This record gives sequence, structure tokens and C-alpha cells, in this order.
Amino acid sequence: MPRKKAAKSTVKKKATRRRIKAPEKQRPEYLPGYIWKQEKVDRVCTFIETFCRFTKGDNAGQSITLLPWQRDEVIAPLFGWYNKDGTRRFRNSSIWISKKNGKSFLVSALSAYMLLADGEAGAQCFSAAADRMQAGIIAREMIAMMKSHPALLKQVEIVESRNAVLHRKSNSRYTVLSSDAFRAEGIDASFVAVDEVHSLPNDKLYRALRYATAARRSPLFISISTAGYDKRGIWWELWRQSEQNMADPSLDPSFYGRIWAASKDDDHEDPKIWEKANPSLGTTISLDSFKSDEAESRNMPAKRNSWLRYRLNCPDTTADVRWFRPGDWAQGNEQPEPFGDRPVFMGLDLASTWDTTSLVGIAKREDGTLDIQAKFFVPRDNAVEREAKDKVPYGMWTEQGYMIATPGNICDYEVVRQYIEEFCANHNVQQIACDKWNAASLMTQLYQQGIPVTGYGQGFSALSSPCKRLETLVASGGLRHGGNPVLAWQSDNAVTIEDANQNIRVSKKHSSEKVDGIVALAMAIGVLDTAEAQLEQNYDIFII
Repeated sequence: MPRKKAAKSTVKKKATRRRIKAPEKQRPEYLPGYIWKQEKVDRVCTFIETFCRFTKGDNAGQSITLLPWQRDEVIAPLFGWYNKDGTRRFRNSSIWISKKNGKSFLVSALSAYMLLADGEAGAQCFSAAADRMQAGIIAREMIAMMKSHPALLKQVEIVESRNAVLHRKSNSRYTVLSSDAFRAEGIDASFVAVDEVHSLPNDKLYRALRYATAARRSPLFISISTAGYDKRGIWWELWRQSEQNMADPSLDPSFYGRIWAASKDDDHEDPKIWEKANPSLGTTISLDSFKSDEAESRNMPAKRNSWLRYRLNCPDTTADVRWFRPGDWAQGNEQPEPFGDRPVFMGLDLASTWDTTSLVGIAKREDGTLDIQAKFFVPRDNAVEREAKDKVPYGMWTEQGYMIATPGNICDYEVVRQYIEEFCANHNVQQIACDKWNAASLMTQLYQQGIPVTGYGQGFSALSSPCKRLETLVASGGLRHGGNPVLAWQSDNAVTIEDANQNIRVSKKHSSEKVDGIVALAMAIGVLDTAEAQLEQNYDIFII
């Protein structure tokens, strides 16, 4: 497939059915002074529908037909408008759409076009994301596309181990970048696609890649993402810019923004609103599946939060939704049974010296439910100040025995250590999971006393599974915490955040108040899960 002739050989056959419905002057991004080139739009659409095939599912191997939103509201504006000097009008764009609408497939197809058929000599094309795994999604999709069509595969050299595609004839290449392994030196990008910009840990990768296109005469930069939850990120800046330019394209004629989303005031149970945020509904997402997810999300605030953000593209929903419903948490008000000789697993969230420290132990019953014991430690002087200022009843909780006030204005870790040693002497403690931050000294002291303590990560990979199990236990009444008022208060404060892979964890930053006891509880469940998995593995080995 010669690089330029391939698109020309087919464009005339399909151009007549690829016309944009409205004249260019009626398009929402129209501004006087720019030139509309329908043939450029037709060329991109023809390339994609001729050479790009589905790579997964029942339609694998079949040619695609672009959906109206992909054709008319992404490809058309980005490839249809030009400056009088022949360069693109839109050099930068930001597309916002709910998950499972085919955005990754579209970006993969555009990446293939920009590498092979855009006419840029020495094209340097990149897909980028927060981490290697996410960055590789578009790359793997694009590589699969190349392999699925003999004409494309014949033109390129694929280096799968590096997620790279080379087009030797034009000296062009495609590869991936991620925030966790990024170096900006030497990048001269002609095309960049940033996937899930809401997941970027900071704005460094985004801004570096924007500047990396500066030397090109007619570059194209696309960010495509679902809404985020923390408005301090670069994603919120781009979301607001997209909103503003949709309302008034003259604010920045070189920037194209498009958002498909429900608003907070919409009826989120109305199928018409679902279509508003999901232009592929009924095609890439079945209506029955969507209905099922919506119904399931009504029963758990955290799931509702995720559903609103990922399915309806509502931004910043996390801070508005508590993780647990008070009625669900109250199901566990029954007094826990004494631990006795049962195996006990514990979580220790050792906060800063002036804040609260939480120790939570769990023991499993035969029916699979969990009994909980929790103890909190707080500097006495700080407790008095917090009670006066924030009306948090630390004094009452201390009198009731739920909390231990240590002398002074910093938490006395020696008191914490002595309590743990005494508790372990009287119980069958199997493991204590400890937040490693600020805990090295205490962990060493406990280890030297023969106490089984282990460091426990606070990221999504470590906390997602136990948090999901905790969520299920709370909703089903599978915890018995005896109405511990400190733990109940913190459960009401707790908010979770979710990454692009739908892993969750408790977020201290987004929660309304202290949640260290809930974090300690999740860690305790985490080490229980690990012990059960190891036991099951040992049984499997024994049976074999």
C-alpha cells in the first residue's frame, strides 16, 4: 500500500456518502476566516473504514463503519478546518466521553492514519498515558489493526516489545510514553494522543508533549478522557477550556473541545440522559448492560459515584458521595464476640505525631462475617483543642474507652507499642499490617519482640481488593463493630477514589474528616485475604 496512493485510490468511491450533514457555516465550531476542506475529512474516514478492522469480539476482522459522533464531531472538525496557509486550524483538542464508547479504538485508528497517510515526512506519533499499562492500550489496539489488514502490515515494521511501529519509507515512527517513565529530550512530535488525561499524576507529561509539537508546521494534539474527580489536576483545566470553547469558539480558535456528559441536575435514570453522555449507546454498549449497571449502582454510594463518573461522565462526583450509607454501617451495631483463640488480623494506621493513630483487629466467624475490635490513640492536648474547635467528642470517647489520650501534644508511640504488645500476648494475632509511612522505628521494635508486623502499601494495587471486600461486608451486614462511635464517625467521613482500571481505595485527601480507622480496617482485611489465599494454595498443593 503506497503511502499516499492508498487513500487516494479509494477516496472517490466513498466520498459521496461521507458528506457532513450540515454545511460548514452551520457547524458549532465555525468561525469566519478559516477554510473548510471536505476532501480531507473524506480521506481520513475512507482510510479508517477501508484499512482499520475490529480486533476483538464477535466483529473481529470486519471493517468498521464510523459512528456519527466519531465522524461528524471528532474527525470532521479536526481534519476539515484549515488556516489560509494550509496548516490545520485545530492544533490542540480535548475530547471528553464516557467509558466503553469506542474512544480508544478511534484514537488507535487516527494514530495509524497520522503515521501512514497524513503526508507528514518523518512523522513522530505518540500515544501517552499515566502509566505504561494505560499507554499500551492504544498501542496494542493499533498494532492489532496493522496485523489485521495485509496492506497495512506490508508497509510497517512492528516492534511489539517496545509498542513501536515504524514506517521506513517515510522515516516515520509511532511509540508510547508514560508519566512513570518519561523523558522529554529529543521529542519532535507531529501527532500526540493522551489517553485518560484525568489519571495523570501531574501536568508535566502533558505540557512537555504540547511543547514537543512546536517545531512542526501542522501538528495535531488530542487528549481523550473520561471526567476526573480532583479539580486540581490538569484535566479540570482542559475540561473548563473545552466548556468555554464549546460556548464560544473564538476564545481560542486553534483549540477544539467536545464534551459528552450528563449534568448534576439531569435525571440520571432517564435513558435520554444516558444517550447524552454515551453517543455509542446501543452499539458499543448494550442498553440492557447499561440498565443493569445503573440498577446495581443505586445500592452502594461508591458504586453510584463510579457509575456517574465513568458511565455519565459527571466530573468531581467523589467528594459528593460518602462511601457507606449510614443504614448499612448500622447493621453491624451488634456486639462482636470475644476473639478467643480465633486467628486475628490487624491494621495499624500510624498517623503523624500530632494526629490520631488507629489499631483495628478482625476475627472471622464460621459464617464468614467479621468481628471487629478497634482502639484509637490521640495526643491529649490536641484532643482538647479539636473538641473545642471542631466539636469532635474526643473526651467522651476517651472516657468510654474507645480512645486512649497520650500525654502532651504529640502521640506517644511508646503507649501504642505497649498496647500492641499486651494485646498480642492475649490474642492469637497472625499479622499486623502497618502503613509504612512514619512507622519504621515502631515496626522494628515490634518485630524484635516477635510480633508479626508487615508493611502495607497505600496505593490502589494493595488496597483495592480489601476495600471492595469491606464495601460488600458493610452492605450485607457482614461486620460486627458494636457501634464503636469513633469507627462509625470515620465511616461516615470516608470517600473512595477510583483509578482508570476501576481499582478503589480510601482517600484521606478527599474524605471530609478522619478516616484512619477505616484505612486500618481495610489493611486488616487485606492481610486476612492474603492469609486465606495462601491457605487455599497450600490445600491445592496438598491435593495435587
